[in-house]
Amino acid sequence: MTEQDRDGVADVSTGEPKEAAEVAAERTGGETTGAAAAGGPAVPEGTAPEPAIPELVIISGMSGAGRSTAAKCLEDLGWFVVDNLPPALIPTMVELGARSQGNVARIAVVVDVRGRRFFDNLRESLADLDAKQVTRRIVFLESSDEALVRRFESVRRPHPLQGDGRIVDGIEAERDLLRELRGDADLVIDTSSLNVHELRAKMDAQFAGDEEPELRATVMSFGYKYGLPVDADLVVDCRFLPNPHWVPELRPFTGLNEEVSGYVFNQPGAKEFLDRYTELLELIATGYRREGKRYVTVAVGCTGGKHRSVAMSEKLGARLAAEGMETVVVHRDMGRE
Repeated sequence: MTEQDRDGVADVSTGEPKEAAEVAAERTGGETTGAAAAGGPAVPEGTAPEPAIPELVIISGMSGAGRSTAAKCLEDLGWFVVDNLPPALIPTMVELGARSQGNVARIAVVVDVRGRRFFDNLRESLADLDAKQVTRRIVFLESSDEALVRRFESVRRPHPLQGDGRIVDGIEAERDLLRELRGDADLVIDTSSLNVHELRAKMDAQFAGDEEPELRATVMSFGYKYGLPVDADLVVDCRFLPNPHWVPELRPFTGLNEEVSGYVFNQPGAKEFLDRYTELLELIATGYRREGKRYVTVAVGCTGGKHRSVAMSEKLGARLAAEGMETVVVHRDMGRE
């Protein structure tokens, strides 16, 4: 493996102040400015700021201990996640993130160390990252032999290192291979007695900060005559409201039209329904966050997906957004008639 190009990663200057000032003077026609004139590191006028180095988390550990779940949790928290990246490519990934102009500020890499050469590459990469002063943490997922055997047997898959032996042989080989990495880990999580939700809660506690993990909502209008959305978590039926389709002057328009929306919400029960269902969604959202669910799709239906469901989806999406929930409103069947 060739040495990685480091041009895109900010480095700490090792030159003497005098040398830095001389370099600045050469670039600016013999004059130094700012910190260089005072004897500090030179920053020529017009020079762009050095790229910010992304924060890095390396997820590793025993096969079957929950690496994928931990990675998915960080992805839901806004991290850029790369699964099964060869360890030698980690510095390159960090460099690419540094060149993204702040678009990739946090990177999580899942490392599956199944061979001695991969492990050697990981140690070299970690040394390279430390030399570049990259803020990095290692999360190690651990589990008991009994729990790992039970998990592999439940999915009827062999352990990746068992070869012609038993599952326990593969577990023992992997544990020996990862012993040194486990000792270097910044965070070790034993998942022997944890379910998926409990593991996500532990990851949230470590990486979500003081903010409560965000729940993202998609509010989707649809027409029952075209079928229920297959990805709906919750379904709202607006067919209890009078249909604007039977009002000739409103029929050509959709629920995005102010007159149609006004007609819908002037009907008895429409505003009360919106108020109470918004309160219900706030209650459900609290439970979803507690259980580690990060996405919810609310399907709002009427007969054709053109009038009532569209108007209700728009209002409901606005209410959720006003409550601080990241919300997207889509209209699946509008225009299909």
